This record gives sequence, C-alpha cells and structure tokens, in this order.
Amino acid sequence: MYIDIHTHAFHPKIAHKAVEHLNGHYDVACAGNGTIDDLLQRERKAGIDRCVVLCAATAPAQVIPANSYAISLQRAYPDQVIAFGTVHPGYEQWEAELDRLEAAGIRGMKLHPDFQGFWLSDPRLLPIFEASQGRFVFEMHIGDRISPEKNPSCPYKLAAILDAFPRLQVIAAHFGGYRMWAHALKTLMVRERPNLWFDTSSTTPFATPMLVKKLLAACPPERILFGTDWPLYDPLEELQRIQQMGGLSDSMMDRILSNATALPGLLDRKKARMGAAG
Repeated sequence: MYIDIHTHAFHPKIAHKAVEHLNGHYDVACAGNGTIDDLLQRERKAGIDRCVVLCAATAPAQVIPANSYAISLQRAYPDQVIAFGTVHPGYEQWEAELDRLEAAGIRGMKLHPDFQGFWLSDPRLLPIFEASQGRFVFEMHIGDRISPEKNPSCPYKLAAILDAFPRLQVIAAHFGGYRMWAHALKTLMVRERPNLWFDTSSTTPFATPMLVKKLLAACPPERILFGTDWPLYDPLEELQRIQQMGGLSDSMMDRILSNATALPGLLDRKKARMGAAG
C-alpha cells in the first residue's frame, strides 16, 4: 500500500481562501485547489492508494469544527483517507476532545505551531502529549525561514518533546525542519529515536540534490515517509522530483511510499495500544 502521509483538504466553503493564504505565506502557486475531490484525483494519478489528510485549528474555537470535518472526511472516504484531527493548548476541554476523536476512529493529530499561534515548547502541551501516548500519532510542522530560537517550532523544541515522551509517536514534517535542515541533521538525526519518523514534504523545491541525498542518508530508511504537502505540490511531480534529486532506485521509492504501513496505530489502532502497553 502506497501512502501520502502529508496532505491538506479544506471544506469547500474555505478551500479557495486557504489556498490563497498558502500561496502568500510560502510564496508559491499551489498545485491544487484545496478540495478533497481534487486531492483524491491527483493521488490516483500518482498511483498512491491512501492519503493522510491533516487538519489544524488556528484558534481554540476552531478545534471542534476542524475535528468534526476530519471525522466526516474519514467516514466519507474510508478506503482512501486517513484523517488527522487537531488540538490547541488554548482549548480547555481537550481531554473530552481526545476521547471524541478516539471513539470516531481518528488515529492522529496535526500540530502547526507557526499557524496555530503557540510555541511547541508551550507547557500547556505537556499534559496533552502525556495523555496522547499510545493513542495518537502526531504529525508536527517543524521549521521556517527564521532562526530556531525565534521560531515557534524548530528541531530543538521537537527533540525535547521526543525525549520527554518516549511513547509519543511523532512524524517530523519536512525532514524535521523546513529550511532548518542543518539543525535537523545536528539534532534529530544524530541518533535513532524509536518514536520519530520523518516525512519528505516541502523539501525538494528548496533543497539542492546534495542536501536531499544527505537528508535521506541521515534518516533510517524505514523511518522515511513520503509526503507531498498537497495542495502546495502535486503528488506525481513530487514523486519524480525526490527520486531524481535523491538518486533513489525504484525499490527504495517503493519502500518510502509504503513505510507508513508500519507506523504504529496508523492503520490499526489496536497495534498502537499494544505497543503502548509494552
């Protein structure tokens, strides 16, 4: 099974506005229109079987509607979509929301501190991480253009979380640090962590082939997950780009595309529970 671990799809009422925001923030021209229909059509064209669709609440008041939309997507497309919900440290009823998501079959959470308006080092996140161990996979946006100490997310903040919560399964987006790859290599890739995975999204458009090869070599091969960050980038084009820039064989591409099937809890929640108990 081939899985795109990092995509976004927005409610049709806000998809156009969301794409405009992405274009402006990242100074790109999004490849897709932000709707679920467009996303699934692009994935089929690329030969990808399932995609993880990420939702993130930019304010506490958006937690419930964002998660309700995630639940609706997974129910509407059970064979194609794995929806991730979201939390926000400013949302006080987070415990009940974790229970609601778990009961609905949601397997993961998305955090994007830069867009959600908090820092990854926010102490209000600590009880949420503690309660989420063995229950949810966390996909975390890491990095931006500014220096790590001035940015809400960075490899160093993530490393502290990984060390404090060894049973929290985390996917570090963008090879562990969008435009902070030197810091990711220095901090996240110096030793293997059993609770850390890396996705390939939003890297190849900004990196040199030498850097892509260096990142691929630094990550344990079974810990690399293919991700597109759609609607920013097209799945088929991203497949071709990372294979060419990374000098990857077809067999290695097969591995990267299917590695997510081994991520505890992504396809089978019972496996995540067993791993947590152990």
